[in-house]
Amino acid sequence: MRTPALPLTCAAVLLAAPAATPQERRVRLAPAESLRVTEAGGGDPVVLIPAVFGSAFGFRHVLPRLAAAGHRGIVVEPLGIGGSSRPPKADYSLTAQADRVAEVLGVLGVEPAVVVAHSVGASIALRLAYRHPERVRAVVSLDGGPAEAAATPGFRRAMRFAPLLKLFGGVGRIRGIVRKTLLTRSADPRWVTDEVVDGYLEAVSGDLDGTLGAYRQMARAREPQELRTHLAEVRCPVLLLVGAAPHEGRPSAVEIATLQEGLAFFAVEEVPGVGHFLFEEDPAAVVAAVHRALDAARGPALAGK
Repeated sequence: MRTPALPLTCAAVLLAAPAATPQERRVRLAPAESLRVTEAGGGDPVVLIPAVFGSAFGFRHVLPRLAAAGHRGIVVEPLGIGGSSRPPKADYSLTAQADRVAEVLGVLGVEPAVVVAHSVGASIALRLAYRHPERVRAVVSLDGGPAEAAATPGFRRAMRFAPLLKLFGGVGRIRGIVRKTLLTRSADPRWVTDEVVDGYLEAVSGDLDGTLGAYRQMARAREPQELRTHLAEVRCPVLLLVGAAPHEGRPSAVEIATLQEGLAFFAVEEVPGVGHFLFEEDPAAVVAAVHRALDAARGPALAGK
């Protein structure tokens, strides 16, 4: 039986409706540099930036909630992360990553947005806020402090032995490391299934050489400017969410004090019952934080000085 054609007006409404199902695209910024972008919904833009080992997959529970709440959720994976390209010769500093995110938002016609960033991604978001203030309405940091390097000292040490990772175990070895990290940094690790680990390893499995090469470049990257000296230039509200359960990866007391002293509008909140991966263990808390950040941007600041 042939399905009747939709009336023109009805078809137009369907075409104009924001996509509830996440849609992927690639935004090319340079001959060897393109960033993967995943979008869902429509309305006030919310940009999500994953950490070094993350991707849009990690925000799979947050994106549909944002869309349902009337937001345009946009995951931007920085260079070398997730499905974005991995050029062997590129600037992988956090400052360069912030500038690329700003360029992508310009291509997409997004300004200003609430920027939600996990772990070291928060340092990208803060750099974005002071270097491109027209793009940022507020920042929500998920367990991320004011990092001054893309890689921790431990990460840099590990990258010195990156060739051995490929030689002795390859993806299987990395899979074990990722699984252990997800398990040990979570309050309730039951969400860490084989399918979830596969999701986090998608990019690594498809291009191990390129991934390790990008990670080595991140470990070597040096910042042209210290974030700490520019925090006062961040004029939008910044909300830091920290998992209340004891875990590795949370910002230190010194890092939180640096944010409190340097930012004009700052607040920190603990989320009970979760660890480092707040967006996995309590995605609703992340969406609620977006709404609070939006309210602060529209009205009284979080903690004005």
